[in-house]
Amino acid sequence: MASPELDALTQALARLPGLGPRSARRAVLHLMKRREAALVPLLAALEAVDRRLTECATCGNIDTSDPCGVCADPRRDQRAIAVVEEVSDLWALERSRLFPGRFHVLGGRLSALDGVRPEDLTIDRLVTRVAAGGIDEVVLAMNATLEGQTTAHYIADRLEGLPVRLTQLAHGLPVGGELDWLDDGTLAQALRARRPVS
Repeated sequence: MASPELDALTQALARLPGLGPRSARRAVLHLMKRREAALVPLLAALEAVDRRLTECATCGNIDTSDPCGVCADPRRDQRAIAVVEEVSDLWALERSRLFPGRFHVLGGRLSALDGVRPEDLTIDRLVTRVAAGGIDEVVLAMNATLEGQTTAHYIADRLEGLPVRLTQLAHGLPVGGELDWLDDGTLAQALRARRPVS
C-alpha cells in the first residue's frame, strides 16, 4: 500500500493525457528509484515553469515569456499567420518546421453542442491583427472536423473584404483528424499543398 502522498502523486499523473493508473504507478516508481536523477530535476523544471508560465498577448501561445518565442523571433515571416484551434496545434505545426510565419491561437472551435460561440474565441483579436495591415496571407489551419471547418468558414466570412489571401491546409488531412495526433509527413504535405479558401 502506498502512502497518501504517493497515492496522490499517482492519481495526479494518471490524469495526464496518455497516462492511465498503471502507467502512472510505473512513473512514480521510476521517480522514487531515481530520485536524484529524475525526481529532483522534474520538480525543478515544474517549479520554474509554474513561476513563469504565461499566455502570449500577441498570438495566444503558452510560453514562459510574453511575447512568446515564436512572436519574438525576428526571422519569422511577419506577413503570414496560421490560425489554429489550440496551442497543441501550434506546437504540432512548429514541430514540422515548415511554416515560417507566425500564429494565432483561437482557444477552441465553434461548437453549438458545446455552447462555444464566436465571442468565446479570439476571433475578434485575429480580425484586429489582420485589419492593422502588414499581413499578406492567413492560413486557416483548423482540424479536419465538422466544428473545425465551420470555424474556418466563419473566420473566412469575418476576414472577407480585407486585403489578405486566405488559404487552408490541403485535404490530405484525415477527416475527423486532429493536428496534434498527425505525423510530421502528413503535416508537411498539408502545409505544402495549402490552397485558397473559396
